[in-house]
Amino acid sequence: MTTTLTEVGSSPPKSPEHRPSRLAALLGRQPLGIVLAAPYAVFLAAVFAYPLGLAVWMSFHDYFFTAPGVQVERPFVGLDNYKAVLSDPAVRESFLNVVEFLVINVPLTVVLSLLLATALNGAIRGRAFIRLAYYIPYVTASVALVAVWLFLFSQNGMVNQVLGPLAPDPSWLVNEALAMPVIAIFVTWKQLGFFVLLYLAALQNVPKELYESAATDGASRFRQLWHVTVPGVRPATTLVVILATITGANLFTEPYLLTNGGGPNGASASPVLVMYQRGIQQGNPDTAAAIGVLLVIGVLLISLVNRKLLERD
Repeated sequence: MTTTLTEVGSSPPKSPEHRPSRLAALLGRQPLGIVLAAPYAVFLAAVFAYPLGLAVWMSFHDYFFTAPGVQVERPFVGLDNYKAVLSDPAVRESFLNVVEFLVINVPLTVVLSLLLATALNGAIRGRAFIRLAYYIPYVTASVALVAVWLFLFSQNGMVNQVLGPLAPDPSWLVNEALAMPVIAIFVTWKQLGFFVLLYLAALQNVPKELYESAATDGASRFRQLWHVTVPGVRPATTLVVILATITGANLFTEPYLLTNGGGPNGASASPVLVMYQRGIQQGNPDTAAAIGVLLVIGVLLISLVNRKLLERD
């Protein structure tokens, strides 16, 4: 007695006319989604992927700017550009500066934005106005905000006038020890509204029953924050840390405007600012590209470590 395929629950093989083509398998069940996503994919490739690939290529060659249409030899130099970058004291100092910036900016951003979001998530008077007030600096042009901070922290600024004899000498933005911390606080204040919105969105997913249970058990506001809110918004915290790290690594406008290009004596210079100085002002795009590649690698490593630490149970 023979047993057919259908008797054991197996479907017969599809005929060739019913087999999906390679194009259909590539496009998937919803080809329209590929069509809608294609413009953004092209945008990412043109704005991010291609410049990054070109920067990597430049960092391994003796690259220099020429007039449009002029063809010149750009020989392969291996790791020479990286050796020149790593042996440059100004470049090493810029990386240390951005580490100092991140150590101040990232924890301050996470703590302040979470506390403010928790407060604004409650029923307080004027909540909409306060949310808008915190978000306005984020969408305001940096040049306008820098003018305000120069007015506050200059030698004869309002902060020094209030402090009187307690004011630092040299003043804040011309003090090698204080320039980068002031910039870190400025960036924290400017971007706080955006991260507050991220936490506000995350707080909507924390069940209110958990707070009610904690309050019934006699937990204080601090214990509710630590044991309910912080674990409940952990994915948002991971996102905030990664975004703040990427933003801090790309620091350029603030030291360029606040300290007149990374002063005093390079104490506030960032790697991106040094890239601009080496590549544009001094005409060495190959070494500038090497700085950029090292910066990308550093940011990726820091982001991966942060993600592992924050998402572990």
